[in-house]
Amino acid sequence: MKRTILWIALGLAVNLPASAQLQLSQAECRKMALKNNEEMKIAENSYRQAKLDKEIAFAAYLPELEGSLTGIYRKDMDLMGAELQMRGTYLAGLTLTQPIFTGGKIVASNKLAKIGVDCAEESLRKTEMDIIAEADNAYWTYIAVGEKVKLLEAYQKQLDELHHQIAKSVEVQMATQADLLRVDSKRSQILYQLKKAKNGVELCRMSLCSTLGVDIHTTIQATETKIEITSPQQLESSILMRPEYRLLLNQVEAQKQQIKVARADILPTFGISAQYSYYGNLKLAGQTEDGTPFKQEYKDGSPMLMASISVPLFRWGKGMKGIKKAKLNYQNAQLDLQRNERLLNIELQQAIQNVTDGYNLVETANVGMSQAAENLRNMQNSYDVSMCTLTDLLDAQTQWQEAYSNQIEAKTQYKIYESEYMRVSGQLKP
Repeated sequence: MKRTILWIALGLAVNLPASAQLQLSQAECRKMALKNNEEMKIAENSYRQAKLDKEIAFAAYLPELEGSLTGIYRKDMDLMGAELQMRGTYLAGLTLTQPIFTGGKIVASNKLAKIGVDCAEESLRKTEMDIIAEADNAYWTYIAVGEKVKLLEAYQKQLDELHHQIAKSVEVQMATQADLLRVDSKRSQILYQLKKAKNGVELCRMSLCSTLGVDIHTTIQATETKIEITSPQQLESSILMRPEYRLLLNQVEAQKQQIKVARADILPTFGISAQYSYYGNLKLAGQTEDGTPFKQEYKDGSPMLMASISVPLFRWGKGMKGIKKAKLNYQNAQLDLQRNERLLNIELQQAIQNVTDGYNLVETANVGMSQAAENLRNMQNSYDVSMCTLTDLLDAQTQWQEAYSNQIEAKTQYKIYESEYMRVSGQLKP
């Protein structure tokens, strides 16, 4: 019985799904985020819809062909002593209509449709950039917290070695119990920080999984743990390539075309149409003067060419008011462009400043790390030959930890600043 239970347990263990594992670079992270993001798919669908709207608008230039079929069934009617029979009479027709002039509405509508495609394309770019920036942020934050865990583990290892060394010194009365307690207290602090950092890694991992669109239990290993920092060159300070700015320009142009659409409502329209009608099963029954009964069926077809012009004469000022309203919307779009252009420029200047300051912080952190490492090495050598106190050594280790932590934060934050600058300057690409 026990053997049966054991085999069942082993079978269940084999069938349990293992959590997936991913090894990702920054570029792979970006591609996966773009591939799985729902907002990206919605933006792609919106772009396809805009292209269809453009095709629909273009169809207004082309003639339209319509067909009709009417059937009539009613009781016989007396017609001058005869009976008009319409039991199953039918009327069929084809109509071809071609607009010639619509006040400019068709032209303006096609321009609006083209602007709609441009807007959808820029919205797609904006969504793509936002997703990439979000993925970069989650990626480098995950790396930063993971590196801090490694830092704390290295610090914990140093304290363990120091604790072992002092414990031996206490045994031979070369150190006091108070020194050992001080190291124990420091070890407890680092252990507490390490547990918090590991919890932070887990939260960052789940956040990154959400950004990538994968299961939150997926294990992720970042391949770019060695962060390469390059000096920023001349940074572009123009917003001309930014999707938000282009959307604002398109909005102004769209409102300009809306004025033309409104003006078309007060202009005459002209069109031509060709029609062919055919009727059948129309019967006339009766008697001649000499009493001879007769019954005749009528069926025939006839073509027809028509031209029509429509001129709006009086609508209580509806057309002019519509034009005034469209002009106000155009003015509002221009004002919105001016206001947001200033805000976008401010955002770009802030991003440039962040990149510059971020690089300076990296340089400062590198110098601090080099100095702290050298100081720790000297203090460790001095402590080994009893040339400095335990307090000096612990202070040196603390300074090393802080300098290492500052270096990690500076480098990863600089990478985030780089992505943000590329986004707000309209240059961020997969």
